[in-house]
Amino acid sequence: MDSSILMNKFVRLLDLKLCQSSQTRWHILTKKGRCSMVRSFSVSFYRSKTSDIEWQQRTNFWPADKTEEFNKYPMITADQLRGRKTRPRRVKMLMRDFIEDSLYNPSYGYFSKHAVIFTPEKPFNFNSLKDEPEFHRLLGQQYTNFEDRLDLKDPNESRQLWHTPTELFKPYYGEAIARYLVNNYKLTQYPYHDLTIYEMGAGNGTLMLNILDHIRDIEPSVYSRTKYKIIEISENLAKLQYKQLSSNANARGHFKKVEIINRSIFEWNQTVSSPCFFLAMEVFDNFAHDCIRYDPTTEKPLQCIVLIDTRGEFYELYSPAIDPVAARFLRVRNESTGGRYPRSLPPKFIRRIMSFLPFTPNLSNPEYIPTRLMQFFDILGKYFPSHKIVTSDFHILPDTVKGINAPVVQTRYQRRVVPVSTPLVNQGYFDILFPTNFNVIVPMYMAFTKKLARTVSHEEFLRKWAIIEETETKSGENPLLSWYKNATVLTTV
Repeated sequence: MDSSILMNKFVRLLDLKLCQSSQTRWHILTKKGRCSMVRSFSVSFYRSKTSDIEWQQRTNFWPADKTEEFNKYPMITADQLRGRKTRPRRVKMLMRDFIEDSLYNPSYGYFSKHAVIFTPEKPFNFNSLKDEPEFHRLLGQQYTNFEDRLDLKDPNESRQLWHTPTELFKPYYGEAIARYLVNNYKLTQYPYHDLTIYEMGAGNGTLMLNILDHIRDIEPSVYSRTKYKIIEISENLAKLQYKQLSSNANARGHFKKVEIINRSIFEWNQTVSSPCFFLAMEVFDNFAHDCIRYDPTTEKPLQCIVLIDTRGEFYELYSPAIDPVAARFLRVRNESTGGRYPRSLPPKFIRRIMSFLPFTPNLSNPEYIPTRLMQFFDILGKYFPSHKIVTSDFHILPDTVKGINAPVVQTRYQRRVVPVSTPLVNQGYFDILFPTNFNVIVPMYMAFTKKLARTVSHEEFLRKWAIIEETETKSGENPLLSWYKNATVLTTV
């Protein structure tokens, strides 16, 4: 039912042009087959008759009064929804719980049920390619062939297919990370400790195999002391990783080295006191965020609450009652950065001028704060006191929704990417990925873990640890270095 409704909406969506200005966010509403465009702005405060909480709704120009529903519906969390088989209605939740549920719910979440990771038929022979455009062409062909094979088994117009640098540049990308790990292990831990590697969100398991293959072939003395542990929230991906380990004799040789732990990192409660490396490659971007707006007069923050009504429609409501997790983030961010971070409120004199203009919004643009990432840092500091982190993620993304640190929200339909303008979308069918502001999260990481850290560009890291001649084309162009220019690598010093 959900799938057929979604497909009908996509057909209409793909035939429409979305217009957007700096002051107006346009939405497409399909009602009786017609297209309507509505302007979104926040209305004045409501005070509940049965609650002490003031809340503010951000919705259409003539918004429906949701006071009764807000007071009546229960407040729930993503954890409470994990055992649920269908998408919830008649509830309200924080934005971070809505995003967490959309991406990771075991029954309908994006990564649990809908995402497929592209992997090339075999590694690209970059030295035989004429130039980077030829790599683009071959990649496009392999993408088409990959999806054609999937369609022969299970035709699916809404298949969510995506790729990672690990898959595009295997085994070279994984070997570069392996060199970094072995080098730092030998400098600080060998021979007193084993090389213990934790990887969070391992996808197909390709990075695991590439790292272990390299260590076994190049550093056999280190391999004999290597342990590889994957922490994977998705049951489907955990099964796929086990399958990778038994795919051939070469991979089966690693079986005793690997442990796959099918659970969320946020459920972790065991202390790992021995030194270890913690890999989190392209993971931060899918951590759930809270949404905050500010009152332009008082500069006080208000936190987004998502209300889902009886028809499954979504509404943004803003409350000045900030929950403890978001409040902690705001406090630690301010202390660790010295107050130097992007602001969603314009200067006071501009706000004063805007207050005299008609239809001026009475809340700032949204700011998305990585509260889940903060909780991850807390877990690292508490349960992995001797860890060293290695992570790579995007510091900037194109086509984001409106706001500070705002996400890209997109899906695929008929092999075309369909971006939308809000994270409040049908749960499980859309990828919601955020850029990472490393200027903010690095000092926060250091505050929570009491460790020093540094960042380098994706290209700089690979120039140092990859054998770049292996991915160079005949023209001298190097896709390993030129791709993912918008990514940054963070490591513990």
